[in-house]
Amino acid sequence: MLVKLNSILIFALIAFLMWLFFYPIYIKILQKLKVWKTIREEAITWEKSIIFSKLHKHKAWTPTMWWGLLLLITLIMILSSLLVQKLGWSNNSLINRQETYVLLAGFFGMWLIGLIDDILNIRWCSKKKWLSARAKLIMMFIFSAFISRWFYAKLWVDYINLRPFAWKVSIWIFYPILTFLITISIVNAINIVDWLDWLAGGLMAVIFFVLWAVTLINQTYIATTLVIIVTAVLASFMFFNIFPAKIFMWDSGAFAMWWLVASLLYLLNMRMGIFIPFIVLFLLFIIEVTSSLLQIFWKKVFHKKLFEVAPLHHLFEKRWLHESTIVMRFRMIQALLAAVFIIMMFYQIWWELI
Repeated sequence: MLVKLNSILIFALIAFLMWLFFYPIYIKILQKLKVWKTIREEAITWEKSIIFSKLHKHKAWTPTMWWGLLLLITLIMILSSLLVQKLGWSNNSLINRQETYVLLAGFFGMWLIGLIDDILNIRWCSKKKWLSARAKLIMMFIFSAFISRWFYAKLWVDYINLRPFAWKVSIWIFYPILTFLITISIVNAINIVDWLDWLAGGLMAVIFFVLWAVTLINQTYIATTLVIIVTAVLASFMFFNIFPAKIFMWDSGAFAMWWLVASLLYLLNMRMGIFIPFIVLFLLFIIEVTSSLLQIFWKKVFHKKLFEVAPLHHLFEKRWLHESTIVMRFRMIQALLAAVFIIMMFYQIWWELI
């Protein structure tokens, strides 16, 4: 295991150093090309989003599309792993049917959806400011259906692990339906928990670090290597995303990351069962998404707002909390949730051993 850990950390270090070196150059290229954000002026229910626009107008000239560079770096890491395997220095590459096929396919597929939306979001690139919600949903449905079918038809998974409360519970044909709905929910979650410097990236760094540890314990070393590369990328991104941000994540990063999270959830649940602990780890995002859904429901049914602005972190921002204060408090909560997740996993493993 020590040999595996050393190679995993080497991949992580190389990815981190490459990103740290190329990021300033990449940001300057984006600034020169005027790849700046367009601040959303309409809510999801199509009325004018006056409060949101006012709160974030100062971010309008910050470069976006930070994951454009990710595609190149990740491809370099994948090709390097293939070369290392061909030279006989390793038995495996980052491309593996059991561990990373579905991770990589969805990772780049969802990245492409977000990239299209990011390009339309650039001020000078298109008169249309956003990829339509219908178009995004259709593409999300396609990729979500792909991941559900892969685990059900290719890996023959038709059960969920509800440890520590229950063992494998077979749900047959309902498995792809359940995973489809979960994937759609997860993919949209990070878009909601966004727009504050260091918020989405910081929370995701904590989650990916925890998932990296779990995949390592589970001995899915190839998936572990991919996760640690993404974690290293996030670490270097956060260096430039700290308030005031030099660059934003936006859709291309959000969609790709949450595909990876959803895929890891199904992979790890298949092997050791993390559905219940994952709800704890993901609780902050669940609360945020719920606040947005309640806001939409209230507007549609009662024709008025439940909150001044949603999700909750924007409400706190409206109540004159500085965004750095909000971000630090959210990260502290996420760290506590991660600690509870680790304790739950520890007791689960310990209980199985005895």
